[in-house]
Amino acid sequence: MEKLLLGKNAIITGCARGMGHKMMEVFAEHGANLWVCARKQTEQFEHNVKDLSEKHQVNIIPIYFELTDGEAMKLAVKQIMSFKQPIDILVNNAGITYNALFQMSTIDQIHHTLEVNFVAPFLFTQYIVKLMLRHGHGSIVNIASSAGQDGNSGRSVYGASKAAVICATQALSEELGNKGIRANVIAPGITQTDMLSSMTDEVIQETVRNTDMKRLGEPLDIANAALFLASDLSSYITGQVLRVDGCLQ
Repeated sequence: MEKLLLGKNAIITGCARGMGHKMMEVFAEHGANLWVCARKQTEQFEHNVKDLSEKHQVNIIPIYFELTDGEAMKLAVKQIMSFKQPIDILVNNAGITYNALFQMSTIDQIHHTLEVNFVAPFLFTQYIVKLMLRHGHGSIVNIASSAGQDGNSGRSVYGASKAAVICATQALSEELGNKGIRANVIAPGITQTDMLSSMTDEVIQETVRNTDMKRLGEPLDIANAALFLASDLSSYITGQVLRVDGCLQ
């Protein structure tokens, strides 16, 4: 198998579980050295990282910080900088979901959802872009959601946070394209992760019926799309939103 990221250095957030964990596995399989970000250190995660690193003969460095803790984020960036390596790829995957009708959405939850899904990755990207600019290249992949385009009932806050990610990514693409830095968005549909616990079985089944492929997405579906956008296979693609949703109607 051709290794699409051989020798490249990537940062992925939200690696403890779900799509981020699968991206970590796929990127390592394709030869990338990784900084894998998670909120908390656990024995299981450390064990997974060590096994993956040894299996694929790549460097994988765990980085722990809370997205909404600005000082912890700065320390994480300093830790990454201490390795004095170029940053080729950034995948902003970490995020939360929130489902509530428009009139039932609380101000605290509105602020928290926007802080985690939009403000934190925006600031983190600002830091990492400075490092990418030093070397004149980079690929940024932001994970949004089909809800950021579709305006689904009960997802006004979550959808708005992901719509903000889409808009910011497209602006970033326009600003940095001539600097050798690409920026794209993946907009997953409903995917088989822990986030499904916030949705009723009825909503999940209705969504499945409304997709052409009649199934939920898998973390590997998203990880493979991220691999494509991170790799040189997509070297002339920037400012785009790639829906990975089984053609959700």
